[in-house]
Amino acid sequence: MSNEQPNVVTPSAYLTLHYRLAKLDGTDIVTTFDGTPATLMLGQGQLAPVLEELLLGMPEGTHKTFDLEPGVGFGPRNPELVRPVSRATLEANSAPGVEYQIGDLVDFAAPGGGRFAGVLRELRENDAIFDFNHPLAGQPVKFEVKLISVL
Repeated sequence: MSNEQPNVVTPSAYLTLHYRLAKLDGTDIVTTFDGTPATLMLGQGQLAPVLEELLLGMPEGTHKTFDLEPGVGFGPRNPELVRPVSRATLEANSAPGVEYQIGDLVDFAAPGGGRFAGVLRELRENDAIFDFNHPLAGQPVKFEVKLISVL
């Protein structure tokens, strides 16, 4: 029987954990609890920085749920991220014959080679209005974590 202290999360720790992000009504947004745990290295952008901060100093074996205020988990909503996209751009980023519905999440190629996604809010004759805010921006969320191992 050893008296070693459990490992605690540091800013560069390698973690195995189950985590769940849920809306306040309990609807899961993302969860690993019903499958394989996630393994990730802190500081690599795999979790939002605010979520990583909540894990710092947490001992291995902890199971905890955090309630995050609106805008804390995924930032505030930014009205400037609601933008028109031309039909030509939309078609260039779509499979042939795709019919979009309001509320669809559409993935775009960004100038410079990245990708970004927006939710379709309105279809108009020459363009479409997309909301490029994170779907959870400005919303309160629950963050549940079960820390399995810390290296």
